[in-house]
Amino acid sequence: MGYKQLQFDKDTLFLVTGGAGFIGSNLCEAILDMGYKVRCLDNLSIGKRENVELFLNQPDYEFIQGDITDQETCMKACDGADYVLHQAAWGSVPRSIEMPLYYEEVNIKGTLNMMEAARQNHVKKFVYASSSSVYGDHPDLPKKEGQEGNVLSPYALTKKVNEAYGKLYKTLYGLDTYGLRYFNVFGRRQDPDGDYAAVIPKFLRLLLHDEAPTINGDGKQSRDFTYIENVIEANLKACKASSDAAGQAFNIAYGGREYLIDIYYLLTKSLGKNIQPIFGPERQGDIKHSNADISKSRRLLGYEPEWSFDKGIQEAIAWYREVLK
Repeated sequence: MGYKQLQFDKDTLFLVTGGAGFIGSNLCEAILDMGYKVRCLDNLSIGKRENVELFLNQPDYEFIQGDITDQETCMKACDGADYVLHQAAWGSVPRSIEMPLYYEEVNIKGTLNMMEAARQNHVKKFVYASSSSVYGDHPDLPKKEGQEGNVLSPYALTKKVNEAYGKLYKTLYGLDTYGLRYFNVFGRRQDPDGDYAAVIPKFLRLLLHDEAPTINGDGKQSRDFTYIENVIEANLKACKASSDAAGQAFNIAYGGREYLIDIYYLLTKSLGKNIQPIFGPERQGDIKHSNADISKSRRLLGYEPEWSFDKGIQEAIAWYREVLK
């Protein structure tokens, strides 16, 4: 069953933190389309105002401009919320290596503020974004929960700490928390601009403007690229999951494995471009290979991803073609 068939009480209120960002705005849209209320919390440091303006004319949408590092703001945002989908964070492994103190402040303190506010406001479920980066240097494939190595960046460490707090908040306070380890999410509204942009939208933007993208390393690194629709499904199914599954982390991916160089040439072929990439140095903190075992998510969350990489990338190409033309 896809997420669109899920049923919640008619007056259910979802709080989406980071709701002006890529994943958050897609969650807001999906929930509104299902007929439920959404409160979006975002400080617009990374999220875009246009991702808020998309929904401001809808009566079931509320926007709070505020910061998760402020406890009072978190308390206000959680007031009356049934479910919290906590996406607010600073991403990017390389940027975290440059700014470790800021990542500590936003990703760890901010998430703890949100968990505490959710606990005090008696939120039913607290679903939060973790990351495949927590697997660090563990060599085994596919990546499986419980088999983690040494983390390789401050970003990865913040997500590992979030998971530890999620487990504690379930054990100590009975707050049902669910950590979703996202594997390389892509899709509509993902930002193609800036030094820290994700690889697929960045490639698409450059190719559409007849510029040669730079591939870090030899292009033979592999990832479990996961289309946004699968991530929406995981968040909403976690809201329906058993309390017995709370306090844990779950791989959220399709379960595939794509090589970066293959994706590059797929994009050039789809766009009708004959542009060779530039090969640059490998990025510090990056994992060479990553793909997910999603059997735990299937078993405990009822997660059944419907969007393969091939299906999702065609949707993404069509969307970027339209908005970047």
